[in-house]
Amino acid sequence: MEGFNKYLRAAEFINSDHSSVQQFASDVTFGAQDTIEKVKYLYYAIRDGFRYDPYRLDFSKEALRANSLLKRDYGYCIEKSCLFAAACRVIGVPSRLGFANVRNHLGTAKLEAVLQTDILVFHGYAEIYLNDKWIKVTPVFNRELCEKLNVKPLEFNPDGDSIFQEFNQKGGRFMEYLHQYGHFDDVPYNLFIEELIKHYPHLESQISERNLLHIK
Repeated sequence: MEGFNKYLRAAEFINSDHSSVQQFASDVTFGAQDTIEKVKYLYYAIRDGFRYDPYRLDFSKEALRANSLLKRDYGYCIEKSCLFAAACRVIGVPSRLGFANVRNHLGTAKLEAVLQTDILVFHGYAEIYLNDKWIKVTPVFNRELCEKLNVKPLEFNPDGDSIFQEFNQKGGRFMEYLHQYGHFDDVPYNLFIEELIKHYPHLESQISERNLLHIK
């Protein structure tokens, strides 16, 4: 596992050495029979235990650290994926983060009005090494939200990728991936901020100065 060391050790944002993250992982996986079951428990605890909320965004370094999500009951894709990656490292499962630009065909009018586009930049998900291969995992969109949008929630699949819902249950387009940034052993913070400003230049002052974007 020498080549996996960077995917197992604590990092600035995937801070698996934080006591609250370690306690969370221990509590959630209590009673699990094996590693796959532990990962499954973590997946659903994060997917449904924290509501997906793209309207209250804090881009500060402190807010993006895995332990910060444990202080509230909502988060967006990067925060939720970061906590999942950190909890997986706690239980000895190599993890990393993937990022992409996606088009959300069912995005709300108020979100698109603020962003001035239907493209979501730097959408985050996790990748874990399980069953001798890397698989993509997205514990982001909670079941309640998916049901509201008439989309099947993404289920944990230990044998393959679980990354996005391409269509809703009526066959309409839901989400498509436009650009992949690759995978990282931690949140590439500077690249993240640079890409946000590049694609949403009208929001630069809020992103770079206040680190906050609250959409009402």
